[in-house]
Amino acid sequence: MSKETVFLSGATGYIAQHILGQLLETKKYKIVGSVRSQEKADALKTNFQNNEDLSFVFVDDIAKEDAFDAAFQKHGAEFDYILHTASPFTFEIKDNKKDLIIPAINGTKSIVQATVKYAPNVKKFVVTSSYAAVASPSADYIKSNTLNEETWNDQPLEEAVKDPIASYYYSKTAAERAVWDLHKSLNAKFKVTSINPVFVFGPQQFDSSVTKKLNTSCEFINGIVHSQLDDPVSNDIKGAFVDVRDVAKAQVAAIADDKLAGHRLILSAGRFSLQSLADIINKKYPQLKGKIARGVPGSDKEAIDSLATLDNHVTKELLGFEFIGLTESVMDTVNQILKVDASQN
Repeated sequence: MSKETVFLSGATGYIAQHILGQLLETKKYKIVGSVRSQEKADALKTNFQNNEDLSFVFVDDIAKEDAFDAAFQKHGAEFDYILHTASPFTFEIKDNKKDLIIPAINGTKSIVQATVKYAPNVKKFVVTSSYAAVASPSADYIKSNTLNEETWNDQPLEEAVKDPIASYYYSKTAAERAVWDLHKSLNAKFKVTSINPVFVFGPQQFDSSVTKKLNTSCEFINGIVHSQLDDPVSNDIKGAFVDVRDVAKAQVAAIADDKLAGHRLILSAGRFSLQSLADIINKKYPQLKGKIARGVPGSDKEAIDSLATLDNHVTKELLGFEFIGLTESVMDTVNQILKVDASQN
């Protein structure tokens, strides 16, 4: 029986590499990943031991309105599933709307339209959205709020563009809405699932991806590992977490399990603050205790209690697996960081 083909956009990303690993482990799929350069393709191919089920196409700028057309014109007929993980994410910008919001929307519209035009056999389209599309930056900080899979970030554009973080939240919201809206307006035959993760912790798929500065979420952990004893630990940094391996697991499930079609899935294993991370690292790593930031142990409870209620029981019931807990996720991240640090000294 021939293997089905998955197209994975943004294949070199933190989450995407875990998705690749889990897809290849099933031995059920061929994967075509989009990358921005031959160098990135070669490095990923090497890391995955030149697996014959993995190949690449080049999409140099996902923000272009026709970004995916050439790749899909050439290969689209082969695709059975689309996993769209690529998204512009930078705060080094001059114009929040022009440089952040419009590219996010254009890139997402491009891949949906290319799928409809050039990939007639696609059965499921899975978009990696974000908790940012569920709640505005302020909504998650209002204790009386309850946020769930039906909730949308409703911050208006004119308000969001004033701040780069709010603009990022808006860009994720607008991009996800574009998927659902185009799916309906274009009468697309494929089913859509949206994956909406919170802060994502956990190890990199490969040690070679561990650099001095990590991706936004994991940098919270990395920052504590490399902190000084007197450094402050801010309880203002707080929210919800999920492990990257569970995010990848949900993506793979979304193409295999029909009951996930048509749903938004909020991937959250629980709440944390920066103090929670500091407490775990100080407790579990005696070789670091007394050298790294300590903060005020136990003060995370009050910070976490001030947050909104995040109710994702529908997601958990649909997925049917236990999420990795905070201690395990943090320790697996720290273990990898320390291993790489040791190898470089």
